[in-house]
Amino acid sequence: MQRVIIFFLILFVSLNAQNKIVINADLGKYKIDKNIYGHFSEHLGRCIYDGFYVGETNKIIPNTRGIRNDIVKALRKMKVPVLRWPGGCFADTYHWKDGIGPRSERPTIVNTWWGGVTEDNSFGTHEFMDLCEQLGAEPYISGNVGSGTVREMAEWVQYTNFDGRSPMSDLRRKNGREKPWNVKYWGIGNETWGCGGHMRPEYYADIYRAFATYLPGNSNVKLFRIASGAAGDDYNWTEILLKNIPLNLIEGIGVHHYAVIDWNAKGSATDFTEEQYFKTMQQALRMEKIVKGHINIMDKYDPQNRVALAVDEWGGWYDVEPGTNPGFLYQQNTMRDALLAGATLNIFNNYCRRVKMANLAQTVNVLQAVILTKEEKIILTPTYYVMEMYNVHHDATMLPVDVTSEKYTVDGKALDAISCSASKDENGKIHISLVNIDINKKHNIEIDLRGTEVSNCTGRILTSEKVQDHNTFENPEKIKPAAFKGFKLNGNKLQIELPATSVVVLELE
Repeated sequence: MQRVIIFFLILFVSLNAQNKIVINADLGKYKIDKNIYGHFSEHLGRCIYDGFYVGETNKIIPNTRGIRNDIVKALRKMKVPVLRWPGGCFADTYHWKDGIGPRSERPTIVNTWWGGVTEDNSFGTHEFMDLCEQLGAEPYISGNVGSGTVREMAEWVQYTNFDGRSPMSDLRRKNGREKPWNVKYWGIGNETWGCGGHMRPEYYADIYRAFATYLPGNSNVKLFRIASGAAGDDYNWTEILLKNIPLNLIEGIGVHHYAVIDWNAKGSATDFTEEQYFKTMQQALRMEKIVKGHINIMDKYDPQNRVALAVDEWGGWYDVEPGTNPGFLYQQNTMRDALLAGATLNIFNNYCRRVKMANLAQTVNVLQAVILTKEEKIILTPTYYVMEMYNVHHDATMLPVDVTSEKYTVDGKALDAISCSASKDENGKIHISLVNIDINKKHNIEIDLRGTEVSNCTGRILTSEKVQDHNTFENPEKIKPAAFKGFKLNGNKLQIELPATSVVVLELE
């Protein structure tokens, strides 16, 4: 009798440990804003200079008005929707008038935050707007609150957005731009709890109110004002801000979270153990708890869901590559980062009711970059390919998913092995994103599609033998997407064999 009981207990545990996903294709309600797939470019290391911008006099690297053509081509294919600039910590030391007018007359400053290098301001407002227009991306300007003034930011808005006659619009025309750019997204300070001024939330709330009051809109564009948000799970910051800022003065509130093991010993980007990998994924997957916590507070003060949550800095952060400037934050990008990106984007997709923007840090040559450059060469990182594969979700309707996952266990600690999100686009195609963070075993998954009929399925996969694998300038295509055939479609049920260390996107119609 005891053996029978044990058998059925084992059977029960086994059955309940299977990977099962239910997708309710007829219950989609919220749009996955394409700006969730946004990016971040700071005057930091080789992100702007020797990254995006090589200068108009460069005769070796093909460029358009100094902006690298190969980077623009790659990011257009990835469909980058919005780009945040000029920081980061740099934003609160940046005075925008230093970066306009003839380059020979622009003053130089020292970038005290990142490497102590001299900044010659050759890349300023006009160059950034040119970059955004070449990319087909919306600009998101992070304004200077820490060392700036209300007047300074208000004049920046007038310079970029006003079409009539005014001192700032006339100055814009003098500098060669007749029509305004109509910049919609404005960040009012950056990390004001830290490098943006070490402010208390009560103090910043009052400062924010003043800045937001005096930022002029116009008939062409309604400003989307984003408050400097919390560090990770500092829910008190969000509560104080929303308690003290009238909803008519705020359109979005930020939050920053990096998947860091230990700020004093972040570890190598490429030479890491399974234990270190697991800890990185633990930190990455904390994003769901962080997002939910801030959403709960926002729902309390904004039950009509008018204020957006903008995760305007996120990603992996490791020690810099050996031999590089510690202040430049240059790191390689492995399959670990691809899994981190895929799982995080699934979280953002699933919480798109409130999450309307996110900005991966940073686009080129810094932190979890999608592109790395070396003189005239570029490589596309595993993270790039995840963002490119996932762009099928842009502005599609999120489909609710219910995931039951087996565990990925290391040293007695466990995480869900499988991550998933799904959407339906305007043509009726359903896309399903799947991530297997387990680096040791494949996982079989049963997906039950409810509320729809499908007859065809195709897929793409990003995977590699080891989680430490990465693309190099010597082997730039070691990791890239391939066709995925590991599924069987039977009516409205999918049987999937998801390899270890993999990201898969399926298309059903």
